[in-house]
Amino acid sequence: MKVALVHEHLAQDGGAEQVLKVFQAMFPDAPTFVLVHDRDRASQAFRGRDIRTSFIQQLPGGVSHYRWFLPFMPTAVERFDLSGYDLVLSSSSALAKGVITRPETLHISYCHSPTRYLWSDSNRYVDELAYAGAMKFFIHFLLTRLRVWDQAAAQRPDFYIANSQTVQQRITKYYRRESVVIPPPVETDIFHIAPKIGNYYVTGGRLVAYKRFDVAVQAFNHLGLPLKIFGDGPEEERLWDMAKPNIEFVGRISDEEKAKLFQEAVAFINPQEEDFGITTVEAMAAGRPVIALNAGGAREIVVPNQTGIFFDEQSWEALADTIIRWHPESFHPQQIREHALQFRTEAFREKIQQTIDQQLTAYRSGLTLGGASSKGTHGTS
Repeated sequence: MKVALVHEHLAQDGGAEQVLKVFQAMFPDAPTFVLVHDRDRASQAFRGRDIRTSFIQQLPGGVSHYRWFLPFMPTAVERFDLSGYDLVLSSSSALAKGVITRPETLHISYCHSPTRYLWSDSNRYVDELAYAGAMKFFIHFLLTRLRVWDQAAAQRPDFYIANSQTVQQRITKYYRRESVVIPPPVETDIFHIAPKIGNYYVTGGRLVAYKRFDVAVQAFNHLGLPLKIFGDGPEEERLWDMAKPNIEFVGRISDEEKAKLFQEAVAFINPQEEDFGITTVEAMAAGRPVIALNAGGAREIVVPNQTGIFFDEQSWEALADTIIRWHPESFHPQQIREHALQFRTEAFREKIQQTIDQQLTAYRSGLTLGGASSKGTHGTS
């Protein structure tokens, strides 16, 4: 059986890329089709793989400023030649699901979210761009056109897997498609319970606007407690300017450094609404409780008063009030870690393989999968 993998781009190392790494381990001979591959910013784990890029890779600025080429991306995705494959497995948070396959090819799409900048976060996406006037009008016009393509492209996969119930609901709302839920893989084995806990809190990841790390910075500015922030991104400079001396930025760190950072923290702070929340699970794998916004994937991960606590309003005041009132000594590290182990990589791989086998059998039997009305399978896994 010939398998092809499809992914949006390799220009960072986030949760979607962790999923792709597992897909590549499951199908080591499968080529991976991406719009662009930024070898300097992507994980080195991809350097030995068969990565096939689109024509955008060859355009001036196509790699370093690939977002500028958004109008060309649907065409780039549709030009991938997948005619020689029996199974296409796409890892999609935007356009990868839009590849065109033969009738005989089974296309399973692992959906991290329907395209956020076209649907759930469209207005915020435009507001955050450093443009005004006619340019913003043009962007709104472009996104309207892209929504038409995205809705059509969403009908192309034969079967959907959602990374959380939150994403499953969005798939139903925006694409009118059914899906099963398989949470993404987490490398729980690299995290362990530390014999001694430090006096600091920790947060971090990709420092982008929608993750609202400014809420955590402002809360700890007022509390005066130590906070360590890992990661980098376009929000880094603004957060630096906002932060007081009790807040430390540690930048991009290795998995080993992150494990130590998590293991010795009082708690992990999750101020954003995530599709799932891999860093939240990583913190719990280290036995540390989580203080999370009561929204999105965190609701599916955090067990209140057992593995963490919630705050209900995305504001520094609500977060600070929760930290003042909570009792970290009431949480048990081993219980927290055991809860996190259900999201380990091995469990993800087993569920993905089982789903692929089931869908291949059904597809080869002539069944129609994943339709908008009575077709497909709906539920959680």
